Amino acid sequence: MSSPPSSFYVLDDAGEGSSTVTATRHTAGPWSPTAQHGGPPMALMAREAARLGDGSRVVARVTCDLLGPVPVGRLHVEARVARPGRTVELVEVALTDVDTGREVARAALWLVPREVTGPVTPLPNQPAGPLEGSEQPVPPGWYRGYLDAIEWSWVEGSLGRPGPAMVWMRPRVTLLAGEPLSAVERLMVCVDSASGASAVLEIGSWQFMNTDLTVHLVREPVGEWVGLHAQTVLGGTAAGVAMADVFDQEGFVGRSAQSLLVRPWSQPTD
Repeated sequence: MSSPPSSFYVLDDAGEGSSTVTATRHTAGPWSPTAQHGGPPMALMAREAARLGDGSRVVARVTCDLLGPVPVGRLHVEARVARPGRTVELVEVALTDVDTGREVARAALWLVPREVTGPVTPLPNQPAGPLEGSEQPVPPGWYRGYLDAIEWSWVEGSLGRPGPAMVWMRPRVTLLAGEPLSAVERLMVCVDSASGASAVLEIGSWQFMNTDLTVHLVREPVGEWVGLHAQTVLGGTAAGVAMADVFDQEGFVGRSAQSLLVRPWSQPTD
């Protein structure tokens, strides 16, 4: 009997600025066992962007667009420097379904110099830590691939309780087999969960899938835990937004926002 996978992806091939991987069952999101949660592919694109650099820059902002369902299958990821610079740099990444040749996601990352002596303003208050939270049951109807690949510590709210939430997350598996998670990869694996954590609609009746994710960072995260203080806002249309203040155990790290497509399951989507 083979052992269960210990990573979100298995590396098939790697070249300069590109990689081909096979997704494991841990990538599957709550909607379907055949479609990935947004976190792992976003982390995969961040990894490919970092492979182009020399470690002298850090991510200040990353925007990811999901162009359609990301299949639990083989993917090709390719990065390029779209705007080189002596101080700031823009890297763009494309993610393609190998079986169909269809581009399924893209990302753009602004990189700035790695500095540790800049000014500091008052920051959002640090929430209660992961040791003060607890595990909560997964609601019926949520597929457990990605959900079981994460350790969850709920300080406020839960997946089954509508409304704002404060949750700490720690991946149980690595991004790629044999590679430790980098700080940004760990954050990207987790932060796309702000929408699900702060869901205000019943998953069995409503779709509220995000089409994108933007994260602004004020510093690199540290440690194994990522904290999301999240809320979802709806205005009575087909558009919504999920927002989160992002923390590590040392304090505030950044802020995220996701556009949501809000529709009842009885209405088809493209």
